[in-house]
Amino acid sequence: MSKAKKDKIKPGKYQHYKGKYYKVLSLATHSESLEKLVVYQQLYGDHSIWVRPFEMFTENIQVDNKTVKRFSFVSDK
Repeated sequence: MSKAKKDKIKPGKYQHYKGKYYKVLSLATHSESLEKLVVYQQLYGDHSIWVRPFEMFTENIQVDNKTVKRFSFVSDK
């Protein structure tokens, strides 16, 4: 997979593997390291905005001996 295609994320609603929902707003670039960061918003509580490294946001993790996505796309609405 090309780097350009790999560093894209679809805006929309995502579910964290622990169950809560978030809205991906954008993909940003760190000004010093050029690391790609996902900008996302909680869809609960104070609806605060967060950033997480792209690689971490899109990675698979181990939960109860199963491989799951850290964040799973739900919808574009």
